[in-house]
Amino acid sequence: MRFMVMHKNDPRTEAGELPPPELIAEMGAYIMEHARAGRLLGGEGLGASKTRTRLTFRGGACTVKHGPYAGEHELPAAVLLLKVRSRDEALGWAERY
Repeated sequence: MRFMVMHKNDPRTEAGELPPPELIAEMGAYIMEHARAGRLLGGEGLGASKTRTRLTFRGGACTVKHGPYAGEHELPAAVLLLKVRSRDEALGWAERY
């Protein structure tokens, strides 16, 4: 099974600020654990919303909206794509994420 784990933007990530070095090191170790175990299918950081474009399809029409977008609760900041055996396993990894 494939599962995508995401975390959302906050004002710091929207401003392009890097996380503290300790967090970068911890996430690097976490991702390497998945890579060594063969679970890691992909993992990317996403740019601030000012660099994004959203397409919405309704009634056969496409609406294009360029960022930045208001709000921090709907914007993913990074994704981690894992190959796991079950939803429960994915949830366990997501809790550690």
